[in-house]
Amino acid sequence: MSAVKRLLPLLDRVLIQRAEALTKTKGGIVIPEKAQSKVLEGTVVAVGPGARHAQTGEHVPLSVKVGEKVLLPEYGGTKVDLGDSKEYHLFREADILAKME
Repeated sequence: MSAVKRLLPLLDRVLIQRAEALTKTKGGIVIPEKAQSKVLEGTVVAVGPGARHAQTGEHVPLSVKVGEKVLLPEYGGTKVDLGDSKEYHLFREADILAKME
Protein backbone atom coordinates (compact mmCIF):
# COMPACT_ATOMS: atom_id res chain seq x y z
CA MET A 1 0.00 0.00 0.00
CA SER A 2 1.41 3.41 -0.91
CA ALA A 3 2.08 6.00 1.76
CA VAL A 4 -0.49 8.37 0.23
CA LYS A 5 -3.27 5.79 0.66
CA ARG A 6 -2.40 5.40 4.36
CA LEU A 7 -2.73 9.15 5.06
CA LEU A 8 -6.38 10.19 5.49
CA PRO A 9 -6.90 13.93 6.06
CA LEU A 10 -9.39 14.91 8.77
CA LEU A 11 -12.30 17.35 8.52
CA ASP A 12 -11.73 20.01 5.83
CA ARG A 13 -8.06 19.19 5.19
CA VAL A 14 -6.78 18.48 1.67
CA LEU A 15 -3.52 16.67 0.82
CA ILE A 16 -1.89 18.21 -2.24
CA GLN A 17 1.11 17.13 -4.30
CA ARG A 18 2.89 20.26 -5.47
CA ALA A 19 3.78 20.47 -9.16
CA GLU A 20 7.46 20.15 -10.03
CA ALA A 21 9.43 23.36 -10.53
CA LEU A 22 10.57 24.13 -14.06
CA THR A 23 14.28 23.23 -14.22
CA LYS A 24 14.90 23.74 -17.93
CA THR A 25 13.67 26.28 -20.47
CA LYS A 26 12.16 25.28 -23.82
CA GLY A 27 15.49 26.15 -25.42
CA GLY A 28 17.34 23.71 -23.12
CA ILE A 29 18.91 26.19 -20.70
CA VAL A 30 19.12 24.79 -17.16
CA ILE A 31 17.61 27.12 -14.55
CA PRO A 32 19.61 27.29 -11.28
CA GLU A 33 17.69 26.24 -8.15
CA LYS A 34 17.85 29.75 -6.62
CA ALA A 35 16.36 31.30 -9.78
CA GLN A 36 13.41 28.88 -9.94
CA SER A 37 10.11 30.43 -8.94
CA LYS A 38 7.96 28.77 -6.30
CA VAL A 39 5.32 26.51 -7.84
CA LEU A 40 1.85 27.68 -6.82
CA GLU A 41 -0.16 24.81 -8.23
CA GLY A 42 -0.67 21.20 -7.34
CA THR A 43 -2.88 18.14 -7.62
CA VAL A 44 -5.33 17.00 -4.95
CA VAL A 45 -4.23 13.57 -3.69
CA ALA A 46 -6.64 13.01 -0.76
CA VAL A 47 -9.48 14.91 0.92
CA GLY A 48 -11.09 14.72 4.34
CA PRO A 49 -14.81 14.16 4.90
CA GLY A 50 -15.47 17.90 5.38
CA ALA A 51 -16.01 20.22 8.34
CA ARG A 52 -18.94 19.56 10.63
CA HIS A 53 -22.04 21.75 10.39
CA ALA A 54 -22.43 23.69 13.65
CA GLN A 55 -26.10 22.86 14.25
CA THR A 56 -26.68 19.47 12.63
CA GLY A 57 -23.24 17.94 13.19
CA GLU A 58 -23.20 16.51 9.67
CA HIS A 59 -20.13 16.76 7.45
CA VAL A 60 -20.25 19.54 4.83
CA PRO A 61 -18.68 18.02 1.67
CA LEU A 62 -15.60 19.66 0.17
CA SER A 63 -15.67 21.46 -3.18
CA VAL A 64 -12.45 19.83 -4.42
CA LYS A 65 -12.02 16.20 -5.44
CA VAL A 66 -9.05 13.86 -5.82
CA GLY A 67 -7.24 14.45 -9.10
CA GLU A 68 -8.21 18.11 -9.55
CA LYS A 69 -5.54 20.75 -10.14
CA VAL A 70 -5.64 23.69 -7.73
CA LEU A 71 -3.97 27.06 -7.26
CA LEU A 72 -2.20 27.41 -3.90
CA PRO A 73 -1.17 30.41 -1.79
CA GLU A 74 2.52 31.31 -1.75
CA TYR A 75 2.79 30.61 1.98
CA GLY A 76 0.90 28.25 4.25
CA GLY A 77 0.07 24.60 4.44
CA THR A 78 1.93 21.94 6.36
CA LYS A 79 4.66 20.00 4.60
CA VAL A 80 4.19 16.24 4.91
CA ASP A 81 7.00 13.73 4.32
CA LEU A 82 5.59 10.42 3.06
CA GLY A 83 8.93 8.76 2.34
CA ASP A 84 9.02 9.27 -1.42
CA SER A 85 10.67 12.03 -3.46
CA LYS A 86 7.44 13.96 -4.06
CA GLU A 87 6.47 17.10 -2.12
CA TYR A 88 3.12 16.95 -0.29
CA HIS A 89 1.33 19.64 1.72
CA LEU A 90 -1.80 19.65 3.87
CA PHE A 91 -4.07 22.66 3.41
CA ARG A 92 -7.47 23.61 4.77
CA GLU A 93 -10.04 23.81 1.99
CA ALA A 94 -10.49 27.55 2.69
CA ASP A 95 -6.76 28.15 2.00
CA ILE A 96 -6.98 26.84 -1.58
CA LEU A 97 -7.32 29.80 -3.94
CA ALA A 98 -8.94 28.22 -7.02
CA LYS A 99 -9.53 25.09 -9.09
CA MET A 100 -7.75 24.97 -12.45
CA GLU A 101 -9.14 23.39 -15.61
